[in-house]
Amino acid sequence: MKAYKGFKNDMTCRDFQYEEGKEYHEERALCCDTGFHACEYPLDCFKYYEPADSVYHEVEQTGDIDKSECDSKVASTEIKIGAKIGIPGLVQAAIEYTSKRCEKKAENHNTGYRGASSNTGDWGASSNTGYRGASSNTGNCGASSNTGDCGASSNTGNRGASSNTGDWGASSNTGYRGASSNTGNCGASFSTGEESTSYAGCVNSVAAALGLNAKAKGVKGAYIICAEFETDNDGNYRIKGIQLHQVDGEKIKEETYYQLIDGVMTEVD
Repeated sequence: MKAYKGFKNDMTCRDFQYEEGKEYHEERALCCDTGFHACEYPLDCFKYYEPADSVYHEVEQTGDIDKSECDSKVASTEIKIGAKIGIPGLVQAAIEYTSKRCEKKAENHNTGYRGASSNTGDWGASSNTGYRGASSNTGNCGASSNTGDCGASSNTGNRGASSNTGDWGASSNTGYRGASSNTGNCGASFSTGEESTSYAGCVNSVAAALGLNAKAKGVKGAYIICAEFETDNDGNYRIKGIQLHQVDGEKIKEETYYQLIDGVMTEVD
């Protein structure tokens, strides 16, 4: 079973030291008691390991399996620690996880449990309000919205908007001057478009602005991630640096957009 596991920065979990590429075994698996714990749904990791002082890895769980009734947490008797995955990777994995598990589909609007809604036309709209649903829009100036817990909202059109209001959800926008917003607890807002914006509207949620001249903001207690770019000898853009900060209301102000400029998180309009 493929899953995702959070660790402290030194790759310890409950004082046990792990290493990438290693396999581990225990005699018994019981959620919240014994065994090796990880989450099937990537963004559930944020509930147990906050981004500011944690790392995340893909893992493979085998042997005896015990699943939690509260979320996607799984305990196993055997685990193999795979590659490290960053927050953008977790967000992308969350979108893929949700999309693959969709059971009910509609052309444009879906309100069902684990439903999916997709729109590919210019100036279109896609909306999903179901638990663990997925909403996708690829048209320019379009909008994608998801209000279900553990859902995913994705927009790839220029000047589009992607919004998710459910806990542990994911909102992604890759279009030029697009907007990505997440207001659910432990959710993630991920924007890679040039001059795009990303917003984290709840404590423990994450706003990642990873596009050229993109910016991010959040409420107090949320986390923002900003990337800075430079040009190489061929005139191509490449990432110069990435920083993650918690919105503490002092060093990083709440409801204020930031960009990473010359290695410093800087307030911008």
